[in-house]
Amino acid sequence: MTRDIPDFTIGIEEEYLLVDKDSFALAEAPEALMNKCSAALEGQFSPEFLNCQVEIGSKVCRTIAEAREDLRNLRSTVATIAGEFNLAPIAASCHPFSDWRDQQHTDKRRYNSLKADLAGVVRRMLICGMHVHVGIEKKDQRIDLMNQLSYFLPHLLALSCSSPFWQGEDTGLSSYRLTVFDNLPRTGLPPKLNSWGSFERSVDALVDLGVIEDSSKVWWDLRPSSRYPTIESRICDVSPRLETTLTLAALTQALTRMLWRLSQNNQRWRLYDNFLLAENRWRAQRYGGREGLIDFGAGKIVPFTELIDELVTLIAEDAEALKSVQEVENSAVIAKRGTAADEQRAIYELALSDGKSKQDALQDMVRHLTEAFHYDL
Repeated sequence: MTRDIPDFTIGIEEEYLLVDKDSFALAEAPEALMNKCSAALEGQFSPEFLNCQVEIGSKVCRTIAEAREDLRNLRSTVATIAGEFNLAPIAASCHPFSDWRDQQHTDKRRYNSLKADLAGVVRRMLICGMHVHVGIEKKDQRIDLMNQLSYFLPHLLALSCSSPFWQGEDTGLSSYRLTVFDNLPRTGLPPKLNSWGSFERSVDALVDLGVIEDSSKVWWDLRPSSRYPTIESRICDVSPRLETTLTLAALTQALTRMLWRLSQNNQRWRLYDNFLLAENRWRAQRYGGREGLIDFGAGKIVPFTELIDELVTLIAEDAEALKSVQEVENSAVIAKRGTAADEQRAIYELALSDGKSKQDALQDMVRHLTEAFHYDL
């Protein structure tokens, strides 16, 4: 029996934007910065599609404590090296005021190919996300757990929202990032799949036609990883604070374990049509946690704080087993105090009420994001 327990290891990827420390506008990463970060972080750092973006990836971690140590080093190293060039990283899914039209894409084969394939749609990809991998060795088990885990994607999104502004305007959304990302093909909620074989056949149909190279071009909110024996959650905005990142990773890991635990008793989470799940996804994208999500079993909209309290109770046994009780319980704190998007709006409104100009208020928001990057380091 013990041999059949998945590893539930985790890996975390975060994308950051680089800003000028004086103007707080986006800035291109000098080649010297990229080379220095690459050398210091040995395989855990890479460029992203735009020259103002970078990406880090944790090692394979067994516990959230291991992930915290690794991500602290990654964030600190990127911030220190960026500072040598008068730049600072921010972990927010959209820059509050810089214009996507002013950004240049990274001159690498992969990104040149993306630009050619996706045309004008990809030019607006001035967005950053956070991905969480959970280790599941058995391929069919990955598909089965993925089908069930989709129900909780809106809950994770609602906790993570960090992109309310776009090109200097409040969009009214808590995660504008998804509005941009959903314009790409092969995005959104994953379809319900019958088996690993059905996933492979669907991907191979596109590969054989020359439409995509491999499954890495499938950008669903949740997918089987193309490189690792994991399921990969891609729904979340990137979080300004490290502890929020760790909470989202802990929830993803514990939820996966909870669903596996149900299967040991011949139980499973009820599957709902994507039409219904998409409504909760939209509510999370629009409101974060302010207006609640639909509890389809109860047939009503439930305040988000109540849903998270229920979720923490539901996965308490799993958080205990995974040594992530504190991080999982922190989700209730986030739900009560509001998201990073709520915090950015509050800073903006406070600056305006103090008589500052719109541009100064926007700069205050980015200044706060540069500071939040260091809060938990």
